[in-house]
Amino acid sequence: MKAACLLLFVLFLQISTGQTTNIRITNPEAERVLKGDFDPADYAPATLVEHPEEVVDALVQTISPDTLRAYLEVMSSFGSRNTGSDTLSDNFGIGAARRWAYETFQAMSAANDNRLLVSYVQFDRLICGAAQHRNVLAILPGQGPKARELVLVEGHLDSRCADRCDTDCDAQGVEDNVSGSALVLELARTMAPLTFNRSIAFLLTTGEEQGLLGADAFAEYCVRENAKLQAVFNNDIIGGTICGSTASPPGCPGLNHIDSINVRIYSAGSTSSSKQLARFTKLQYQEMAAPQLSPSNEINIMTPEDRIGRGGDHIPFRERGFPAIRFTAANEHGDGDPSQAGYEDRQHTVEDVLGLDTDGDQLIDSFFIDFNYLARNTLINGNAIAMAAAGPSAPYDLMVEELGNELVVSFEDSLSYGNYRLFIRRSDGDQDQDSIIVLNRTTDTLRLPGVEVYFFSACAVDSNGIESLFTEEVQKIVFTSTAEIQMRQRGFELLQNRPNPFDEATTFGVYIHEPLPYREAFIQVTDMQGRELVRLPIELRPGINEVLYNYQHHRYQPGTYSYSLWVDGRRLATKRMIYAY
Repeated sequence: MKAACLLLFVLFLQISTGQTTNIRITNPEAERVLKGDFDPADYAPATLVEHPEEVVDALVQTISPDTLRAYLEVMSSFGSRNTGSDTLSDNFGIGAARRWAYETFQAMSAANDNRLLVSYVQFDRLICGAAQHRNVLAILPGQGPKARELVLVEGHLDSRCADRCDTDCDAQGVEDNVSGSALVLELARTMAPLTFNRSIAFLLTTGEEQGLLGADAFAEYCVRENAKLQAVFNNDIIGGTICGSTASPPGCPGLNHIDSINVRIYSAGSTSSSKQLARFTKLQYQEMAAPQLSPSNEINIMTPEDRIGRGGDHIPFRERGFPAIRFTAANEHGDGDPSQAGYEDRQHTVEDVLGLDTDGDQLIDSFFIDFNYLARNTLINGNAIAMAAAGPSAPYDLMVEELGNELVVSFEDSLSYGNYRLFIRRSDGDQDQDSIIVLNRTTDTLRLPGVEVYFFSACAVDSNGIESLFTEEVQKIVFTSTAEIQMRQRGFELLQNRPNPFDEATTFGVYIHEPLPYREAFIQVTDMQGRELVRLPIELRPGINEVLYNYQHHRYQPGTYSYSLWVDGRRLATKRMIYAY
């Protein structure tokens, strides 16, 4: 056992050692924009395209499946883009790939009055034998009152085979993650001619496959320099449509299943700013861009921060307090662990390529990437980024207070926009808002039915009808008089799990009316025959107490299950839930 532990430790040291140091932006002009030390007039376009309908129309018309395919073909030609791979060759390795990306950003800038400021984000850390690394960055300076605020879209440029430091294998990594890198490049190309209130950063990272290290470096830079980062959109494995046999749990329906419509958005928490960014993204797409598409993609807001046991470049930003979400295709070709017996999927192997030549004419004619699907996912990103970059400032200090049988909802708005939307979500609903109420004041009174936990959030709306980012949600439990008397008598309420039905994860909640003395409390999950599947410890403090239940706990068939609250050996309440994946 000691020998095995020592071997794992040595392998970890080979992947990455030490701390990230010497983080710097190589282009001083780009750095000034990141720090907010610039004059927006220096980067004003010859023609203003800033009205929201014009911006969305431009994105719909210019995002091109053919251009995305061209990016995919070039990036896959560099072979291994392992973080520690060749940096000197002109046609192989991470160095060739990042120089090509840098030059591509530069060409986009030259075509748009040099408005894109291109730079490397350089940092030192020993990763797979290489000591210095570079992310590729392009910044479009904002033109409005919030020009010094920033919206970021990213994708990781590096790739890998089974061994995270195998720098010689032909790891083209087309789905993971040329697809996300191509999306970022296409957004830079199509958004560079447009005009936004806030600045937008387009980032291609390295070191993702060795521990999210390139994203971590830039996130640390943003904290160190007090960058006013408002939202982070991470794209990883975003263009494939074919299901592998080992897709990360709960995975997709089965080997070779095709899905070119659904896309997943992962984010941390249930009421957090990150989850609210996911809801903002879905609402903006439904209201602005989707009506112009046929077909349009379906956005699925997932409960956990990432697939079970996996991670992505949005996480270092969320860990530092920035709202951050991850876009991933509905279907994945594998769980990225080729070391397991019988692994035949493409992810993290030399098989993660653009497609196959099935007729022997030396041309790929069967593709693993759906270029139209990738283009629609690019539009989802671009639409949300555009609205986040163009919209007003969000209200703050949202409060929900009881006044007799009514609720008083209030918030602050220092800029007095005068138009707002109030979002209300029920505890037994899914991840979307159940109701949207239009307000023209920052205080209003509501009466809501039933015994429910309600979640409230708000946004400001400017004169062009653009919403701000949403406030974090405020939870409030609402009772009928009979239900409240019952709850007061027994001191607790076992809440309906949310979402329900659920797929990858769901949240159990218990509302405690007043301090409850106890020694042990847990949630027990059983099947309909009463067989116990798992016990999840839970703390019971006054207010709402929650525990996350995910796929690691329920590797069984879709159907109806029960969950119960047990306190000091007594089962106090039971509810049912549906696992529907």
